[in-house]
Amino acid sequence: MATANGQAESSGAAPEYIESLDRGLRTLEMLGAAGKPMSLSEVAKAVGLARATVRRILFTFQRGGFVESDGRLFALTPRVLSLASAYLSSNQLVAVLQPVIDQVATETREVCSMAVLDGEEVVFVARGSPARVFSAGIDIGYRLPAFCTSVGRVLLGRLSDQALKGALRSARRLRMTERTVLDPDRLAAIIAEDRAKDYSLVDREAEPGFRSIAVPVRRYDGAIIAAINVGAHVDRISLDEMVARFLPSLKAAARTVQPLLL
Repeated sequence: MATANGQAESSGAAPEYIESLDRGLRTLEMLGAAGKPMSLSEVAKAVGLARATVRRILFTFQRGGFVESDGRLFALTPRVLSLASAYLSSNQLVAVLQPVIDQVATETREVCSMAVLDGEEVVFVARGSPARVFSAGIDIGYRLPAFCTSVGRVLLGRLSDQALKGALRSARRLRMTERTVLDPDRLAAIIAEDRAKDYSLVDREAEPGFRSIAVPVRRYDGAIIAAINVGAHVDRISLDEMVARFLPSLKAAARTVQPLLL
């Protein structure tokens, strides 16, 4: 069905749905994910929209200061950071967890991160790092598949068994390393075991040479709303050492913040 201005409405969309806004946000997201300036044709192909539509979207963002262009290529400006900053400053989780994340990083002498579930992926929204440790890659806003990460499996564990199996079967399960578990039934069993243990330990499934241990962050009523983890390269720590050294700090941090999360 067409609208009064001749544009087609999305099938099944609610009356309040603004298709043009959705297209604009997808375009902004694609520019960020590209990691480099893109031409108009490249952006249009990436988001699956007509060049004329993308041209109007980019011009609008350029007028708003969120996109810049040299006449051929388009790129995000630092102003987009205001959107992330608004989320971080208004999010109770980040405000409450940041001090204990920093404490875990100091105790373990490793990077400690917090992630939330966003569809089939986890998004890292906070991190703490000991002063003398430099770590690249896992930073705020970084995304990874939920099914093969320790934080993701902890978060997926909040689903019922039936919902979990359905989510795993429908999810895109890409082989990240040679050790990545892809079978949905096996994944469901692993996540159920992790749920019973109240932590998840993933060994080189998401990234080569990297293992990670995570625990759930629960709200005051026991609902899982986030996960915190500590990771390290395999040449520096064994699986048993991760459980012995990192797990107590992670669990203590999660217990500390639970009464504060409404």
